[in-house]
This record gives sequence, structure tokens and C-alpha cells, in this order.
Amino acid sequence: MLNEVTATRYITPLREGGSLPGLVEADDLGTYVIKFRGAGQGRKTLVAEVVCGELARRLGLRVPRLVTLDLDPVLGLGEPDQEVQDLLKSSGGTNLGMDFLSGALGFDPLAFEVSAEEAGRIVWFDALVNNVDRSWRNPNLLTRRGEVWLIDHGATMIWHHNWPAAEASAARPYDASDHALRSFAPDVAGAAALLAPQVTEELLAEVTAAIPDAWLTGEPGFDTPDELRGAYARPLLARAAGIHDRVTGLEAPQ
Repeated sequence: MLNEVTATRYITPLREGGSLPGLVEADDLGTYVIKFRGAGQGRKTLVAEVVCGELARRLGLRVPRLVTLDLDPVLGLGEPDQEVQDLLKSSGGTNLGMDFLSGALGFDPLAFEVSAEEAGRIVWFDALVNNVDRSWRNPNLLTRRGEVWLIDHGATMIWHHNWPAAEASAARPYDASDHALRSFAPDVAGAAALLAPQVTEELLAEVTAAIPDAWLTGEPGFDTPDELRGAYARPLLARAAGIHDRVTGLEAPQ
């Protein structure tokens, strides 16, 4: 399970991306980027962040530590921006927090070198979760102290937006032609040999157990949160076995 903390002060909105995350302080004295359950993308974005973040961490990739953030809507009363105030008011209860990486910079492929091995691990992981939001236009990568960190996984596992068609959707190839790390000759086959055997039923059960029940209840077609957790795990388990053979767009231009 994720650690549970309570937001004590709303600092400022972070006007990047479509979900309008914010920066908050919490009762453990930590500073977190908060992603709101009341944002337009809804709680499925938060579920995707947990599944991908916790899975990536267990596979040895760098992601900010995740917590659940309890938010009292009263924190929004003094916010002058009406859009932000409405978001705070609609997000009472359990939200998602991720460690604020002080001093981190946005990744620039022209200024930062990534090894073929590390690029391969990241591309393979993105193929596994079908991350469509790691392009050169919007890398969703940070650099800090010479290391690459992965952030923003809300646009992954698109099959969870249509569960009846999830199996067919999860069977599709992954197009890496716009991937932010394409130019670093990612060794996807090497990454698959290292990482795919680690994606087991047991690991995925551990990862999906971190999703709060509050974000899983009431999903059409599922009677319990645990039933829905299993639905998240199955496509990833199947995809891990062979997605490296279905990554397209990495071929050198003719």
C-alpha cells in the first residue's frame, strides 16, 4: 500500500499538462505534486499513475515516490484562481501525491546523453504500458543529478477506458517512432530479456494492491475492487511476454 499523508497547505498550481496538478505541503513535512481526483480525466488517471509508477519502481526505473494525499476542500478557500478553487473543492478525500523533485529539469535529448541500455529499458516499459505520452514534443522525463526520472503516466493503459475491448486493445503493437529516446538506439531486446521475466502474477498483484479502493469502486462490469485489480494485471502480464517483438518505429531511416 502507498503511504497515507494529509495535505496541510496548498502552495501553487503547476500549469503543465491538462490536469492542472498543484504543489502542496503535507503533515509528514514533505512537499508533493498533487494530482486531483476531481480533474477532468477522473480517477482512472490516478489509477494509471499508481500502476505504472509502482511497477516501474519495482523494475528498477526511477520514478518519484507516490503517496495518497487526503485533501480537505477548505484548503481551496483562499485560492484566487476560480478554476483551481473549483478543482480543490471537487477533490475532497483521497488524491495522489508524488515527491517533488527539487532541482530537477525537463529532459532535453540534445543536452543529455542516455545509454542504449537505459533507453531500451524505458522504451520497453512504455511499450508494456502503452504510454502514448513520452514523445519528443512532451518527454515527461526529468533529469536530476545526472539521472533520468519518469513522470506523468496518466495517459497509459488506454484499454482501461473500454474494458469490453481491453484484450484486443492490449494486443496491439507499440509505435515508438515519436518516442523521446528514439535517437539513443534503445536496446529493447536487451531490456525485454532483463525485465520481462520479472513481470509475474505475484508482482502485478503487489502493484495493483496499492490502488486505493476508493478509485476502483463503482466500475461497470466489476463487483469488487479486487476483481478490477485483476483486470488491470492481466493485460500487462500478457503484454510483457512479447511486446518487444511488436515495438515499431525504431528502425533507422532509409
